[in-house]
Amino acid sequence: MSFLLLEGIAMGLKFSAQDVRGIYNIIPTPATPNAHHIDADDTVNYEATYKLVNMLIDEGVDAILTNGTFGEGATLTEKEHIAFVAKVIETAGGRVPVFAGATTLNTRDTIRRGKLFREMGATGLFLGRPMWCECDDNTIVGFYSDIATALPDTPLIIYDNPEAFKGKLSPRVYSRLAGIPNIIASKYIAIGPQYLDDVEACGDSIRLLPLDSDWYYARKWVGEKAPACWTGSGNCGMAVLRALKKAIESGDDAYALEITRDIRYTYKTLFPHGSFKLFSLYNIPLEKARFDAAGLVEAGPARPPYHHVPQDYLEGAREAGRRWAEINKKYSG
Repeated sequence: MSFLLLEGIAMGLKFSAQDVRGIYNIIPTPATPNAHHIDADDTVNYEATYKLVNMLIDEGVDAILTNGTFGEGATLTEKEHIAFVAKVIETAGGRVPVFAGATTLNTRDTIRRGKLFREMGATGLFLGRPMWCECDDNTIVGFYSDIATALPDTPLIIYDNPEAFKGKLSPRVYSRLAGIPNIIASKYIAIGPQYLDDVEACGDSIRLLPLDSDWYYARKWVGEKAPACWTGSGNCGMAVLRALKKAIESGDDAYALEITRDIRYTYKTLFPHGSFKLFSLYNIPLEKARFDAAGLVEAGPARPPYHHVPQDYLEGAREAGRRWAEINKKYSG
């Protein structure tokens, strides 16, 4: 076992909710040009993966998460998924934590894949819920509890997406999940009326990660209980996010609010007709188009069956990428 692999495992064993801080960027799985073909074999663009991971680390990302929704965890073959995660871990080389997406349609495959990713050196896992049937409270808690029992030394970041997983986690569920020591954080889609109840239910055991455009407001509401944000926009350029992090951590509210408004400006064309529900129908090709348009990432085409998208929606995503590239220049000085 290599030194870097051992170092990666050691990092995971020590990682807790109190270590969650800064910018947690979710990456796409860069695709070869033929990835939208149903007869394509290995569709991972490994050179683009290497460039993306190094760019993010060199530009100040605090952690990398893989294979969420736009990371195409559901459309990669098992061989592709494993090879991609291996490339990310190898490229990161222990410089930042890597939380590997391991969600499958069932508990046993998720555990098996999670074990493999940990053996490869992943800091922890990024886990949604099985997507086939809607899960009731006991099923949700049971799913994460079973994985935590099978992988007792593995930090888990959960993924609370009401569209992808057919419902939002309730404060009652968060309270029960907070009793599972492995669970250290949750990707939180959008802050709203339930946010404060969810934060209270999580206590100090789970850090809820607001979207970058919500981070300033979350911080004003709950202070140090919002020490980090999640984003995919680091794939479009990290300067904006570095500036936001610095402003929030230094207490420069006016500057943090200016940056937040700029970020929200870029998102206005990303959501078709302002609808998150519509966006969720096409978020894989829309996000990949956004990343490509920003010019720093070769995200490539979406893999089937999620490669169909209305052209006007696609152009809105490209405009969002171009807008991010513009404001990234503004904050690069």
